[in-house]
Amino acid sequence: QVQLSESGGGLVQAGGSLRLSCAASGRTFSNYAMGWFRQAPGKEREFVAAISRSGLVTYYADSVKGRFTISRDNAKNTVYLQMNSLKFADTAAYLCAAGERAKGEYDYWGQGTQVTVSS
Repeated sequence: QVQLSESGGGLVQAGGSLRLSCAASGRTFSNYAMGWFRQAPGKEREFVAAISRSGLVTYYADSVKGRFTISRDNAKNTVYLQMNSLKFADTAAYLCAAGERAKGEYDYWGQGTQVTVSS
């Protein structure tokens, strides 16, 4: 089992920045690819970004490319999502997840942290 706990969400004005963190415990963190997803009220959960086990390969949704950066620190068992130039449309609950591959299925999920962008 892997336990995931997100933090860093909050209320920010459009154009601002936030940095989300996801701390992992349980099994060896570096054995897992990590992803960030988001879900707004009344909408399907959507992929935001993912990072390989080593951190060398990253993937982004087109809607966040160039604004968001995913990174990981395997020594700290933590994955980050730096979000810049935030838009009202980025408002959602952000969840981190762990899986075998960055572009595969994810087996473990956190509870989420709320990001609210005011226009």
